[in-house]
Amino acid sequence: MARSAFILAVAATSGLLNTASAHVVARQTSVPEVDAISDCSVSQSTQYCQADGTEFRIVATPTEGALPSSYTGCHPHGSDLYCFHDDGEVEVALAGAAVTPAPTATNDAHDHDDEHDSGEVTAVSDCRLDGQDVYCMWGSTEYSMDVTATATQDIAPEYTNCHPHDADLYCVGPDGDDILAVSAEAEEAPDEQHCHFHAGVEHCVGPGEGENQGTRSCERVDRQYNIPLRVGLLFVVLVTSGLGVFGPIFLMKLLPPKAHVVLIIIKQFGTGVIISTAFIHLYTHAQLMFSNPCLEGVEFEGTTAAIVMGGLFLSFLVEFIGQRIVRHKMSHRPFQSAWFRPETVSILVMEAGIIFHSVLIGITLVVAGDSFFLTLFIVIVFHQFFEGLALGSRIAALGTQPAVQQVAQRIGGHGHMHVSGPMSSKTASGAEPTAEASPEGSVDSSDVNGKVQQFTLVKKCVLAGAFALITPVGMAIGIGVLDHFNGNDPSTVLAIGILDAVSAGILVWVGVVEMWAEDWMFGSSELMNANWVVTTLAMFGMMAGMALMGLLGRWA
Repeated sequence: MARSAFILAVAATSGLLNTASAHVVARQTSVPEVDAISDCSVSQSTQYCQADGTEFRIVATPTEGALPSSYTGCHPHGSDLYCFHDDGEVEVALAGAAVTPAPTATNDAHDHDDEHDSGEVTAVSDCRLDGQDVYCMWGSTEYSMDVTATATQDIAPEYTNCHPHDADLYCVGPDGDDILAVSAEAEEAPDEQHCHFHAGVEHCVGPGEGENQGTRSCERVDRQYNIPLRVGLLFVVLVTSGLGVFGPIFLMKLLPPKAHVVLIIIKQFGTGVIISTAFIHLYTHAQLMFSNPCLEGVEFEGTTAAIVMGGLFLSFLVEFIGQRIVRHKMSHRPFQSAWFRPETVSILVMEAGIIFHSVLIGITLVVAGDSFFLTLFIVIVFHQFFEGLALGSRIAALGTQPAVQQVAQRIGGHGHMHVSGPMSSKTASGAEPTAEASPEGSVDSSDVNGKVQQFTLVKKCVLAGAFALITPVGMAIGIGVLDHFNGNDPSTVLAIGILDAVSAGILVWVGVVEMWAEDWMFGSSELMNANWVVTTLAMFGMMAGMALMGLLGRWA
């Protein structure tokens, strides 16, 4: 009896010891919180590492290559702890913990390779939290999930039903939402594309441009739009455009005659701006529109050039007919109206091309997403100021040349027209023209009845005011259609492309023929007979206009 009691006591004591031992093992095998282990050494074919004074054992020591001296990216797989090394991941345990041997790192990496070879990503698991970022695994590849979490928030252990959306990978979260998954290799790859907005369409230049032509979808894209900011900056554009276009007009009134070389430089700067706008901005953007894959049916590669050529011919036709009308009227009444002068016809053609373009500029600015809006706004401000200088310098020069001299130079005179001055020329009949300059620097001409006609400041301001207002009007239109505007809609792309190309043709005609050739190439041109200092400064001004406006084409 006593012996039986002793055996029972021994058995009970043994059971208690086994239970305590089991609790100790369970506590030791709980997953420790550690990010990395280092200071690794080998003892009896087993590798041991340290982390915050705690010793860890590598359960399956890597068998290929040199042993790592440290392991990083430690994370739990269920109740086990795994850490990364250069060739894969290994299981890690506390030095005194008892664990079930796991496959070697070589076999584990091989298994992961088999997973990758078997097909596409179907699910990511073993998710961990790093700061506020969530990372999950598929085989040996780590994915960053487009979710934000905090240390006190439970994260999803896995994301399933992974599927591609165009070039991106999405997986389904616990709540059924699609979550973007980006592999570590894709995150580290440099983004070599340069993307910018033009009329609500995001164009990207760089790798893959030949495949997607700068756009991924023809559907409307919802972007963040700060409406109050756009409304406020509308007035900034109005003021900037006004400064550019009205500045040369009032500067001509203030400068003494000897300082008018400044206006010559500004005029040539404007010539460079107009030519650069035609080729760098309008022609290029028209090409982007006609190459948009959302615009189906446009297969002719010369579409942009053909429409630009049409705008060029339209400009020639309008100006040719206008000059013929002016010739007819001035042959009978040379001084009847400042509006009926050859130079006025050229200015009106120039302003028509700029106005078409400026409407699109205003729409372009406001429909760009907030991520690019401020950058584009700064570019547009400089663009409008430079273009205003180009137009304003030409408007300021209206009336500085006698109307009869313009007729004699451009279309030939009838009878005896008397004009004199630094740019005088003989009429078709061989008579030497004569005239007198007004105190303000403009030339007043009198008809046979003694009436004085000149291009007044009010008329110049009317022409300048149209330019100053047109871009803010375009911005207002853009703000009004923000909720419905789709820059990839085929009809929108076609309309913008045609307007850009036609405007390019108009400005090519105006910039090359009416500005560049008119000021430099003819015997009566102001720079054909100017001294070398003025000629050099004017040439520098024109090149500066081309360069600066061309530089702005990098962003707009």
